[in-house]
Amino acid sequence: MTEEHVYKLLTADDWATASALGVTATEIKSGYGLDWENERKQLRVIARLNHEPDRDVVPTFLGAHAVPPEYAGRADEYVDFICTAALPAVAREKLARYCDVFCETGAFSVEQSGRILNTARSLGLGLKIHADEIDALGGAELAGALGAASAEHLIATTDAGVDALSAGGVTACLLPQTSLYLNKPFARARDMIGKGVPVAVASDFNPGSCPSLNLQLCANLAYLRYRMTPEEILTAVTLNAACAIGLGGTLGSIEPGKQADLTIWDADGMELLCYRMGSNQVRAVVKKGKLVVS
Repeated sequence: MTEEHVYKLLTADDWATASALGVTATEIKSGYGLDWENERKQLRVIARLNHEPDRDVVPTFLGAHAVPPEYAGRADEYVDFICTAALPAVAREKLARYCDVFCETGAFSVEQSGRILNTARSLGLGLKIHADEIDALGGAELAGALGAASAEHLIATTDAGVDALSAGGVTACLLPQTSLYLNKPFARARDMIGKGVPVAVASDFNPGSCPSLNLQLCANLAYLRYRMTPEEILTAVTLNAACAIGLGGTLGSIEPGKQADLTIWDADGMELLCYRMGSNQVRAVVKKGKLVVS
């Protein structure tokens, strides 16, 4: 699939769907090429999407999403490639704002993840980590130690992991649709909130574990399964989510000096948005002060 094909597909389909559901800004990660040519192509498409006037897109390099088949049994060599070739090229070509890594059994160890993230930091990239989706290897603790912008999934996070996130000022980016789709437990949102961890809620739209970009369904699940209050959920899908991708200074709340991104709901309040399932409750969407969905 060519870069142009991917760009047209995303522009015509996925972005229009997300916008109609009330989304005005998003992070998009690479990680489905696992070789430089395809990772670079994905990041270039993401950059093109961000140049459109009706969207804000933050690019994240997730080259360490899995160990490619040709590196089977040689994960350290693939980490070498990421650190010595891919990451310097990403930084040199300004293709991403963040670097992410999947710290998990069968993917990358805490040590390997730390090497990748420390290399990314030395090159001027922000840090993110997929942590504790299946096993609590210590990914949340690594995120806290490095002061990562966010840690995602966190399904299996221990008390020590929650404490580390809190101490490191890491936003916990929770992905309830992935738990639903994979029939996995739901992250410990209440414990995290109780320890002062900022919680964001996101869709995790991807072809492997969450084929849904419906942020309204995420709000329903956050209410039902995370036991978050409507006010907490509103913050989680707006300001905390914006902060997790470095846009909290311009997006995520209605304040003087911030960008005029607004979703107008066909609902009396946030309680109804958390309660009503299966219906798109968007009445209109304003992006950068212009009506884009009505």
